[in-house]
Amino acid sequence: MARILALDYGGKRTGIGTTDPLQIIATPLITVQTEDLMDYLTDYFTQEEVSDMVVGQPTRHDGSFSAIEQYIVEFIEIFQKKFPSIVVHRINEMYSSKDAMQALVASGVKKKKRRDKKLLDSTAATLLLQEFLYHR
Repeated sequence: MARILALDYGGKRTGIGTTDPLQIIATPLITVQTEDLMDYLTDYFTQEEVSDMVVGQPTRHDGSFSAIEQYIVEFIEIFQKKFPSIVVHRINEMYSSKDAMQALVASGVKKKKRRDKKLLDSTAATLLLQEFLYHR
């Protein structure tokens, strides 16, 4: 079976989470600079089989999308042209960073390590992926 990836897309950094090959467990993979994201994914896909990708959809309380949504849509359009066999799913990411921080606190990660935005971003992507797996 192929893996599923999740992206917590950001203006500077993008957190990535992945499943195991059986698509049961979601774990943080890495956080990359957003400008390097397509290159990273291209390399990753040569090493791992991926069937689906979950991308967070930044929604505000009033239901509108945050400003970064336009960049996410542009990224997805380019991604789908380059990797048409990978199915892209969108999932609401409201509170994903807050939930990621709570998960890090609950798991006992020390305060100094929690300040690392890379850890927070990849954890947020993992939570998005867990949500997707739970509801599919």
